[in-house]
Amino acid sequence: MNPRRKKRLIITSALVIGLSLSVGLVLFALQQNIDLFYTPTEIVKGKNETGEKPQIGQRLRIGGMVVNGSVKRDQTSLKVSFDLIDDGGERVTIFFDGILPDLFREGQGIVAQGVLLNATQINAFEVLAKHDEEYMPPEVQEAIKGMKHLKINKKQEY
Repeated sequence: MNPRRKKRLIITSALVIGLSLSVGLVLFALQQNIDLFYTPTEIVKGKNETGEKPQIGQRLRIGGMVVNGSVKRDQTSLKVSFDLIDDGGERVTIFFDGILPDLFREGQGIVAQGVLLNATQINAFEVLAKHDEEYMPPEVQEAIKGMKHLKINKKQEY
């Protein structure tokens, strides 16, 4: 083999190996930060498509409605537990130690991020409350009312 070709082959091989190693390390690092989204039914019964259930100790996100009457607060600390339910009817208990969002309440949709303790219990480190899609701040409502009034007046002027 020509020495020039041999040198090019070595350089190309080194670049391919280096690039493969870099991609592998990036994927390994990202794997630890991936949180898959589940509903309570998917945690208990598995995903619809694959039947795959999350493993105990796995980080995940769960979304559902807070069951009425299920919120239990510790009187001496910020610990709270509550049940989540979805349209599949399965219940999952969430344990959280911290300040809940202002929009959190029973019958409200939430998303929690945490670690699966067992088949129906999650230790959450973050709870996010979802608001209704039709929610509108009072200031915006007033502004829109004013705009509608102006449009009506403009139509009347013409």
